[in-house]
Amino acid sequence: MTEPSEPQNPVERADEGAELPEGPQTAQSRPTMTVDVNLATDEEKHRDHPPIRWRELLSLLLLVVLSDLTIYRTEGFAGPAALFVIAPLLIWFGAPRRVISFSVFVVTTLLLIAAAKLLWSGSGLLVICGLTLLFAFAMSLTGQVPYMLEICLFTAQTLVAGNRGLSYYGDRFRERSDSTRGTRWMNIVMPSAAALMFGSIFLLANPDLVAAFSERMQNVVLSLKRWLHGFSTWEIVFWCVSLWISVGLLRPIVSRATRKEAAVDQPAKERAPLYSPFRNTLLTVIGLFGVYLAFEFRTLWFREFPDGFYYSGYAHEGAAWLTLALGLATIVLSLIFRVQTLSDPRLGWLKKLAWVWSLENSLLAVTVYHRLMIYVGFNGMTRMRVVGFLGITCVAIGFALVVWKIIHHQRFTWLMRRQLWTVAGAVFVYAVLPVDMLVHTYNVRRILAGDPAPSVQISVHPITNDGYIVLTPLLKSGNEIIREGVRAMLAARMGSLEQTFIKQNSLGWTALQYGDHKAREQLVLIEPDFETYYDPTLREQALDRFHEYSYQWY
Repeated sequence: MTEPSEPQNPVERADEGAELPEGPQTAQSRPTMTVDVNLATDEEKHRDHPPIRWRELLSLLLLVVLSDLTIYRTEGFAGPAALFVIAPLLIWFGAPRRVISFSVFVVTTLLLIAAAKLLWSGSGLLVICGLTLLFAFAMSLTGQVPYMLEICLFTAQTLVAGNRGLSYYGDRFRERSDSTRGTRWMNIVMPSAAALMFGSIFLLANPDLVAAFSERMQNVVLSLKRWLHGFSTWEIVFWCVSLWISVGLLRPIVSRATRKEAAVDQPAKERAPLYSPFRNTLLTVIGLFGVYLAFEFRTLWFREFPDGFYYSGYAHEGAAWLTLALGLATIVLSLIFRVQTLSDPRLGWLKKLAWVWSLENSLLAVTVYHRLMIYVGFNGMTRMRVVGFLGITCVAIGFALVVWKIIHHQRFTWLMRRQLWTVAGAVFVYAVLPVDMLVHTYNVRRILAGDPAPSVQISVHPITNDGYIVLTPLLKSGNEIIREGVRAMLAARMGSLEQTFIKQNSLGWTALQYGDHKAREQLVLIEPDFETYYDPTLREQALDRFHEYSYQWY
């Protein structure tokens, strides 16, 4: 029996808000079959998800294990270093969708640099940089450009994406378990998983069984035994969080590539209402900056500074205030050249004023560098002076970006993204540089050249272990107080390095710091030169003399 060509009863509208086609309906235009609403909803729910592959599940398992070893159970910075090298490979291996882009290569290179520095001499700041780069790597695999604000949004969405991905796994697992497909491998996997899960629980519940099992398996199980003794409930919570975030990294919600940035469309020529205030503002700051620059060059350039000169006020605090002035100039110039201003027919005159002010700001940046060099010339380099140089460089680059924005009519979003990149780049550079080695290489050269003032930076500031390597030339210094003070410092550091070496060996590979081992090797070679100061009394006397002598340049 065949169905009638037309229904016997009128068909009711399924959606009151839907529009029906006008005119009489033919048999072809009317529905001839029903739709399963539940199936349509499931299809809609999963249509954006790529299929689950075995490599994705393996990658998730390895990411959880890697996170446990290199984060939860790490004893030092070598653990995060391994994470930043291996995790990108696992994310690349397990990602259902991958886009090869220039950003992927850049972020990968930065991760390798961060990992190398963590192996040499790690810091908490560098770990934060590495984690940020790890999220940036996963973001780059989706085809997006890892701008800083977008990285923050991508990091936040991993929590939601992880929940979404786990739900998808659960739905697919239920579908697979309800079907006949996959029965063969499920016959093996499910019993094995059940035996492993309950067997592990029973093993953990009986310390005697743990001990007996460890003795039989010898070296391999000795490692497992140490792991079992350190096991806690919080580690299970950490596993769950690691799995959640890993799923979010492999299956992010944000999958579209960032739209290509475009310059501002040129609107019709129209007079800007604030053109006159902007012009007057530029004329005012040009005059003010010109007068100040003349004063700056006259008072602080090409002169000898007398005894008692206020170096801190001029070269330290003063440089900070001038850096603030440069930052404010960047903001003012960016606010002046908005879309309305760029459409003004008198824009050419305003741009000429902007170029004059930009030249003055360039000279102001030079004066800030000069003030910092005055301070360095007085008593040497420090970590904070490195920060100062990086800070003024960030501001100078930021101002150059504003000028570029004006010339090429770029949007404010374009500017902000690159400003944040500049700041993040400066932070990363500071984190990966061997700052103490560079700083004290400069100070040691000054001292050996006959200028004892930088010795104050060696005496009063903490120095990392790798920084002590570059102090050894001072053992030949002609200044007895500095020479004996450095000998006492090396003797004190040798004792702490021995303790560090023993501790790192007992804690395992995650505590390895190659910079510490290198410093210890160097000091062992010259140990006869300072072993006299293993005596605590002699050491304290030499350090006190050194500190009192060098403090005159503080």
